[in-house]
Amino acid sequence: MKKTLVVLMSALALMSIQLQAQSLDVQGLIQQITNDPGRADADKARDPGRRPVTQLNFLGLEEGMTVIDLVAAAGYYTEVLSNVVGPTGKVYMQNSAASLTGNRGERTAAAIDQRLANNRLSNVEQISSDPDDLPLADNSLDAAIIALEFHELYLSDNPNAATDFLAEMRRVLKVGGVLGVIEHAGHPAYDYGALHRALESQVVADAQNAGLFVEASGKNLRNIEDNRSGSIFAEGMRGATDRFVLRIIKKR
Repeated sequence: MKKTLVVLMSALALMSIQLQAQSLDVQGLIQQITNDPGRADADKARDPGRRPVTQLNFLGLEEGMTVIDLVAAAGYYTEVLSNVVGPTGKVYMQNSAASLTGNRGERTAAAIDQRLANNRLSNVEQISSDPDDLPLADNSLDAAIIALEFHELYLSDNPNAATDFLAEMRRVLKVGGVLGVIEHAGHPAYDYGALHRALESQVVADAQNAGLFVEASGKNLRNIEDNRSGSIFAEGMRGATDRFVLRIIKKR
């Protein structure tokens, strides 16, 4: 009887995840962002490798949510999030002040200005702060996403960068809120840090140690042809790395 109950509960949990992952009109949103004449051609060219709407659907994002794009850079995901949450939702676009200075930073800032020109993404608000020190109230976000940047926390001069970041996520997310981590997958046999990758097992363990619950791991960006031994910057690797997607929940 006990074994049957465990199996039933597992099936119900899986069903819950599957139902939550069907909340978006995926095809409709894909057509919307693909046919948007104001969206950059460079962004559209990245879509097949990133499948952004599919990832946000897996994470359970919905219209009307308040969300944040962490380490947003020029805002590829910010714009997709803007479309997903719609006019009744809110998107915070976070970059550290330091990342917007210097030659590279100035180019990023110019790209952001172009993306947000003429209030074309009216539900987006920029935040210039570090990702572990957000100017947001406790329990104020429905979701947060950090795409292809979590590995940088492990490369930080601050040995507690990942811990501090996850503690901040636990603070700003509502109970039931989602942290989505999209990351280049590393392999323990290689120097995954130097390759700008991360171990899924390490991210999972750190999230659990921070009091968060890792609910599911998405497989639709996995690529078995990438043996995870090379740099993400190597020729031909853009959009082709083996990546994991974690749906992490704040339970309490």
